[in-house]
This record gives sequence, C-alpha cells and structure tokens, in this order.
Amino acid sequence: MNNIQFVIATAIILFIAFALGWLASWLIHRLTRVTRADIGQLEQMAQALHEAEETRDQAIMYLEQREAELGNQLSQTEAELRAAMDGLRDARHEAEELRGYIERMQGKT
Repeated sequence: MNNIQFVIATAIILFIAFALGWLASWLIHRLTRVTRADIGQLEQMAQALHEAEETRDQAIMYLEQREAELGNQLSQTEAELRAAMDGLRDARHEAEELRGYIERMQGKT
C-alpha cells in the first residue's frame, strides 16, 4: 500500500465516520424534538397545575378561617362553662347555708 492509497483509505474512513456521526445526530434530534402538540399539552398541564394551586390556597384559607372560628367558639363555650360552674358552686354553697339555717331553726324549737 503506497502513500496515495493510504491517504485515500484514511479519507474514506473519516468521511464514513463523519456521515455516521451526522446521521446519529440527526436521528437523536428527530427523536427528541418537541412538537406543537407536546407544547400544547405542557400548556394545558401548566394551566391545570395553576388552577390546582389556587384551589389549594383557597382550601387552606378556608381551613384557617374555620379553625379561628372554632377556636373562638371553644373559648366562648369554655367561658360559659366556667360561669355555669361558678353559679353551681355558689348555688351549692347557698343551699348548704340554708340547710344549716333550717337545722339550727329546727334545733331551737
């Protein structure tokens, strides 16, 4: 094999390598290309995600508001319970005083 044949063989091998590389690049680009349909689906998914986030935020706000309302209601109920317990304690104390008074009066007669 002389010098010219070696150069020609090397050129052919390099050209084939270049052609295979270009073909592989084109094939990868073709397979991974984003189509308009894919972009449309991505936009729809983004819109759905945005709506879901808004719904979640509204639900969180509602739950926080409801929790505050229930906390207030619980505080009011506890205050009413304390007032009722104080009234009951006072009524028991008064009933005991009246029993004692009645027993003293019955003991005098």
